[in-house]
Amino acid sequence: MNKQTKIAFVSGADANYFPLLAEWIHNIKNHPDNNLDYDICIMDTGLTTEQRKYIETLADKVITPDWPTNIPKSRIRGREYLKSCVCRPFINKLFAGYDYYFWMDADTWVQNWEPIPWFIKGASRNKIALTGQMDRAYPKGMRVKWFAGFPYKARSFYYSNAKKAFGGKLAREIFPYHVILAGAFCMHKDAPHWDKWQELIVKSLKKGKVFTAEQLTLGIMVHIEKYEAEILPAWCHWLCEFKPLWEKKKKKWVEPYLPHKEIGILHLSGFDEMRKDRSKTTKYKTTNGDNIFMNYRYTKLNGEEVL
Repeated sequence: MNKQTKIAFVSGADANYFPLLAEWIHNIKNHPDNNLDYDICIMDTGLTTEQRKYIETLADKVITPDWPTNIPKSRIRGREYLKSCVCRPFINKLFAGYDYYFWMDADTWVQNWEPIPWFIKGASRNKIALTGQMDRAYPKGMRVKWFAGFPYKARSFYYSNAKKAFGGKLAREIFPYHVILAGAFCMHKDAPHWDKWQELIVKSLKKGKVFTAEQLTLGIMVHIEKYEAEILPAWCHWLCEFKPLWEKKKKKWVEPYLPHKEIGILHLSGFDEMRKDRSKTTKYKTTNGDNIFMNYRYTKLNGEEVL
């Protein structure tokens, strides 16, 4: 990579996710394999004054974004944190001046740096580099109701949300596709995707759900509008609701199946209590079949190992 290339690592959070956001920043800044030229850019979507002051000591840029379009207060209902969702298609404008934009949700952290260059290489091809909710360890892609032995109602993330936001025709078109994940992605500043994604999310917010708008429109952009994506393996950005295994000797999270590839980015999906309290644990298996109780928050706190 050109030494002049500048990368923006971007995330956002409210007061509830502040501990996770702080961990994420420490993780990026202190990862031993991070030799990139980068800035940490943060969207304040509901931090307290004291929390923001602390984040400003860690990050290079902290901004409070506006909503990308007029949304009635009755639909927002005080959920300022949703700006972290609906503003991510606009990070190239909110933090102008970088070559690459690498978004990660605040409830992620990088265990193994290996996939980071792959995200960036995919973005260098004028694609959006990301992962999908598809893997041998990820079971169901949709929900089906049965009557007298016949399926009579099928539901999927795309269908339910697209129908509300864009109508039945587009909902039926996107129904069979796998979900593209918006929790970690990388794009070059000149990627054509930015304008299209921004256009789609503004349209979606007129009628659709605020909470799901960015992931829905990302799927429409890739699957229906055919904007190119570099879809990386699931181990590059792992949804932890599908429990990984723990490798005791290496002290690493790995894929549940052979060859037990080390996971790159861990996403704390599916465990709300663990997001709020790092002392919360759940049962996992190790690669040798033992049962252990652990959590999968970032393994260091203020630079100190907490395992």
